[in-house]
Amino acid sequence: MDPQALRACPLFQTLSSAQLAQVAAIARRRELSGGEAVFREGEAGTELFVVLSGRVRISKRVPGVGEEALSILDPGGYFGEMALFDDAPRSADALAHTPCAVAAIARDDLDQLLFVDKELAYALLWTFVRTLSTRLREMNDKIQGFFAMTGPFK
Repeated sequence: MDPQALRACPLFQTLSSAQLAQVAAIARRRELSGGEAVFREGEAGTELFVVLSGRVRISKRVPGVGEEALSILDPGGYFGEMALFDDAPRSADALAHTPCAVAAIARDDLDQLLFVDKELAYALLWTFVRTLSTRLREMNDKIQGFFAMTGPFK
């Protein structure tokens, strides 16, 4: 895969050209039709994905309500990273919101790369930590808004 296709992703923006080329070497491009699933909630997670073109929707099925979109990711967005850190099943659906292309990076391939290049591991892991922290703060704000709308527990 062309390393520059990954450069728009915040996860890889601090990497050197050589490091980015290493990541690009293990990435596999996937083309998806609109509405096609990248993965479904409950499936085993073994890959991280980067949106190269189009848009991807992250959503959950809410009983009695239907699909609830959690976010819509544009080119440069990444998702599925939780699968790199735990063996838990996917926590949401990822669907092609529009026809799109994604880069898939397998956990085993990335683990091997990070084992060999400690500098790359350090850079990526700090970016992951910042991303997870940001997403947790955003979720806290959403929960606060939800409670403000529904009122206090009694």
